[in-house]
Amino acid sequence: MRNTSRRAFTLVEIMIVVVIIGLLAAMAIPAFQKVQQNSRVSRFASDLRTFAAGLDTMMLEVGALPGDPGTGSLAGGHAQLAEYINAATYIQETSIGGRWDIDSSDVGLNCVVGVDFGGAPNSVQLANLEAVDALIDDGDLSTGVFQGYQSNRRGYLTIEL
Repeated sequence: MRNTSRRAFTLVEIMIVVVIIGLLAAMAIPAFQKVQQNSRVSRFASDLRTFAAGLDTMMLEVGALPGDPGTGSLAGGHAQLAEYINAATYIQETSIGGRWDIDSSDVGLNCVVGVDFGGAPNSVQLANLEAVDALIDDGDLSTGVFQGYQSNRRGYLTIEL
């Protein structure tokens, strides 16, 4: 009679491997979420700068500001604005929530491109806005060129005559 022994993993060894994989996943997920968040903030800042540059170009070429096309809309007489900004991006929700918005003063002295949250920004949206402000301005939402201009809106002052 031959005595054959089989070699296999024990239940304890398998449990140790599962615990180690769980710990690695628990450390990796928050880092991945932080990278995603930074990506959303960077995209918002990039889109904001692109829209601001488009408005500046429109002002120089046309000699007039676009008026207020409406939140997330280029309807009506604002088709000309679509020549200077990416209309497909403008009508979508922003990468940090809310809708894109362009406002001009009634007397045509300034133009603001920003985001309208449809209500007061929640804590996550405010944290995103603070990260955007730190990236493109002075890091303070109450001062500089990127700041709140209505209770539900944050914008970037692009043109001031």
